[in-house]
Amino acid sequence: MNAALIAGGLVGLGVFALVRALFPSRPGLASRLAAFDARASRQEDAPRPGGTTSERFGGLRARLGTALARFYASQGWEQRTVRADLALLDRSFEAFLATKFLLPAGVLVLMPLLAAYCALLGIPVVVPVWLGLVLAGVFFFFPDMQLRQEAAVRRRDFRHVVGAFLDLVAMNLSGGRGVPEALMTASQIGDSWPLRRIREALTNARITGQTPWQALGTLGDEVNVAELRDLAAALTLVADDGAKIRQSLTARAASMRSREVSELEGKAGERSQSMLVAQLLLCAAFLIFLTYPAVTRLLTA
Repeated sequence: MNAALIAGGLVGLGVFALVRALFPSRPGLASRLAAFDARASRQEDAPRPGGTTSERFGGLRARLGTALARFYASQGWEQRTVRADLALLDRSFEAFLATKFLLPAGVLVLMPLLAAYCALLGIPVVVPVWLGLVLAGVFFFFPDMQLRQEAAVRRRDFRHVVGAFLDLVAMNLSGGRGVPEALMTASQIGDSWPLRRIREALTNARITGQTPWQALGTLGDEVNVAELRDLAAALTLVADDGAKIRQSLTARAASMRSREVSELEGKAGERSQSMLVAQLLLCAAFLIFLTYPAVTRLLTA
């Protein structure tokens, strides 16, 4: 029964692929623009004939990622959350899509070897097939889970630096500097990666003729940090009144610090509860260990 279901599913998949090949969907404007943008960098992504194995694999991964990115663009799948997390981690969307595809593909390629090994051991072929499909699904969603965890840690660090950045900007405003000079001076004090991102955004804004708060708002949208967007909105509203800006920045920094303290206290409480549960389970296991011999004697008597 299971073999018939698997065979039917494979036949249906083949029919669907045949129909899609005979009647392809009409490419939209987004896919054409993506193809036009990727055409300029296609020569750079292509591996050289005399390159090493790693370079050839990198070129294959780049071409695969570019093709998947064009497919996503043609389907209208924006993936804003994923793009924001990748921008925060300074990674490319194409490499992420290639990794997301190659991991389950590797599992599916190794599935016949696993099936042959299980056949030698006398295990039914259905077991390795389902096991391979489950592993392929797990490996398909594994990059998303890893990206979400790493981005959460980086975003928390970014928020912490933004709170200190607000205090520095308020101090510079108290010293008599204007808003653009205060923002640039505050971003040049440290050398951490969030301050470097803020400094690069402010420098690019000066080159392109944008206002610093517009650059901060764009950066907040790019990395999905609400504090930067709120800062850009506040600076846009009160850019002409230095006193109100100082009060607003000081209040925002204080609220961010209090929120960080409350989050840390909440995490500490969760860890304390988890430790308490672990201790209770250990005590229960110890009691079962002590009472097991007496219970077995009573039952066998």
